[in-house]
Amino acid sequence: MSTLPGFTLVALLLTAGSAAADGLVLKKDLELQGSSVAGKEGPLFLTADRIESTAPDVIVATGNVEARQAGQNFFADWLLYDTTQDQVQAHGHVRLEQPAMVVTGDSLKFNLGDYSGELIQPVYRFTSQRGRGRGSHADASPANDTSVVLAQPGRGKADRIDFLNENQCKLQNAIYTTCPVGDDDWFLKVGDLDLDRSRNVGTARNASLHFLGVPILYTPWLDFPLNNARKSGVLAPTFGTTQRSGIDFMVPYYLNLAPNYDATLYPRLMSKRGTQLGGEFRYLLNDVHGVNRLEYLPNDSVAERSRWSMALNNIYRLNATTEAGMLFNRVSDNDYFRDLSNLLAVTSLSNLDQEAWLSTQHPNWYAELRAQQFQTLQDSTSATPIVEPYARLPQARFGVTKTFENGLEFKLDSEATRFAHPTLVEGTRVLAYPTLRLPLTNSFGFLTPQIGWHSTYYTLDNRAPVQHISRSLPIFSLDSGVTFDRPFHFSGRDYEQTLEPRAYYVYAPYRDQSAIPVFDTAQLDFSYAQMFTENQFIGGDRVNDANQLTVAVTSRFTEAASGLERLQVTLGQRYYFSAQQVTLPGITPRTSNTTDLLAAVSGQITRDWRIDTAWQFDAQNGTTIRQNLGASYRPGPGRVVNLGYRFIDQTTEQVDLSAQWPLAQRWYGMFRYNYSFKDSKLVEGLAGLEYNGGCWALRGVLQRLATKTDQSTDTLFFQLVLNGMGGIGSNPLDVLKHSVPGYRPSNEIIQTP
Repeated sequence: MSTLPGFTLVALLLTAGSAAADGLVLKKDLELQGSSVAGKEGPLFLTADRIESTAPDVIVATGNVEARQAGQNFFADWLLYDTTQDQVQAHGHVRLEQPAMVVTGDSLKFNLGDYSGELIQPVYRFTSQRGRGRGSHADASPANDTSVVLAQPGRGKADRIDFLNENQCKLQNAIYTTCPVGDDDWFLKVGDLDLDRSRNVGTARNASLHFLGVPILYTPWLDFPLNNARKSGVLAPTFGTTQRSGIDFMVPYYLNLAPNYDATLYPRLMSKRGTQLGGEFRYLLNDVHGVNRLEYLPNDSVAERSRWSMALNNIYRLNATTEAGMLFNRVSDNDYFRDLSNLLAVTSLSNLDQEAWLSTQHPNWYAELRAQQFQTLQDSTSATPIVEPYARLPQARFGVTKTFENGLEFKLDSEATRFAHPTLVEGTRVLAYPTLRLPLTNSFGFLTPQIGWHSTYYTLDNRAPVQHISRSLPIFSLDSGVTFDRPFHFSGRDYEQTLEPRAYYVYAPYRDQSAIPVFDTAQLDFSYAQMFTENQFIGGDRVNDANQLTVAVTSRFTEAASGLERLQVTLGQRYYFSAQQVTLPGITPRTSNTTDLLAAVSGQITRDWRIDTAWQFDAQNGTTIRQNLGASYRPGPGRVVNLGYRFIDQTTEQVDLSAQWPLAQRWYGMFRYNYSFKDSKLVEGLAGLEYNGGCWALRGVLQRLATKTDQSTDTLFFQLVLNGMGGIGSNPLDVLKHSVPGYRPSNEIIQTP
């Protein structure tokens, strides 16, 4: 980065030479202007206290020398231009100003013919740009204004710059940092820096990184791109420690194979387990793109076996409407992610998807062919094994949609699937569901009747008591709703309140389905969205018998000026007019004629507070079945508190607290406490500290994560971030953003009064 001032200076001096050669006019007020003939970057305007020609081919300007051209300003105390030698000399407060940077130096010698020369004691700095930060709050006020750095400023110096030709130069004893002037908490020091703009490559020798006066990294040689282009090379190493793997150290190596494909190799050393080799290959072609990862750990010292993982994801676009793809995920053993990962979303994986598909999508129809199976990861400490899902070998789907001139909508969804399983009943299911729907809408409400015919046919293997089963039934539904609104005034602001009652009726006759196996069907969790569906089951193996009415009402409170929804309140319940007969195996039919009462309250109630709550209440027994309480307090970037409570009758009761908050000037604290009362254990705990040094940040995070029923692992993250250079250590940002919603790295935020 320290090369940019030198080359910008070259461009300016080249233009200065062209303007001088075209002729100069000495004016009485000692102002010297270039001719109207433009140089390489436009005309040059030169002023000084005194301008004179000391020889036929020599022009000298002294005192407050200033040259301006095309947005660039050049200053010096003294300047000499020899037209015979085509050389420029300048000394005394040499300074170049551009919109993006400023460079100063003691003296300059430069040959305009071969672009050779030198600049002694150059000192440079880049300027930054700021952009308005976007928060999650509805109100904006000067007291809570934030600015986010968009371009990281930097500065530096060198003993000298030697210009070798038009595209090459060399810096000696160069220093670069993003810290403000007078604060050299960290800097990069380079003995020799060669810059070649013809290849856009820089080469540094004897480079060392200094932090708080102590050299922490050294390399005898490295090269890097001079533009934004990617370049092969070693990436910043990461290191940390985990309870199950010990000291964890990784040095990624990036391979820029071509503009549209690359690879990353990441050898990983774990003191307790050994050395893991990993690689990722990415590509983006005109019609094909994908990301493929492989990891291999030979002879794990703890598990006493070799371990590996594979994740392949590739999509091929055959034409504008048709694409094919494959997804293949597999690991060597059940505990691979629990032992070698520290992300809850990864360690909790139980089924790894493996599938290939071919699909085509058109305005009025679609078709798809898919083959899919899973690898099921068991928890060895759990007494209840996870049942492996059925494989679809294969599945064919076809659908049609058509809207007629009178608004009538026709839709057909159909499929044929072969279900395979190593221990359960196997078979083929053919399903077709055509429907007719007529939406009737106006400005204040809607009425939508729909009727369909659900037909299914099964062919099962010899393990089933019946090999051929068919099921057909009509399904009728009627959805309706109206909207009332009224304006009102509260606390100095105008608001609008809506009242939106909705009624949804469904009728489906009973069909005996007890002999049908369950291939891919489960019961939907009871929720507001589920109350407005025809079938309480997901999958094609069960269609509920229904004679039911759902009644709900929603009220919204919005600001009249901005349209921001401050509060939404919803209340709903379903009423049954017949007893339930269709269930899944092992599930008893319901005995009541109503569902539980559902209530939800959510919204940005103030600038800083947001709430999200949901409540499922058994009105007959007077008990709470399910409850989710959530609140978030975010008065500004780096200040967030999340409160959560989750209760599900007989199965789950958890509290989830997380926060990021300034503890003192420059210090931030982060934590998460997710505790299960039913299991009497910590699901996830996190505690961290972060220090913002202005031009650097230091963060340390300790995480405890439940990986099995009776097993947890501890992970320590420690990272030093140098603004404008990158991070050193084990990066905890993914963990922090997942565990503390609303978390912001302190070095990315500048608070302004």
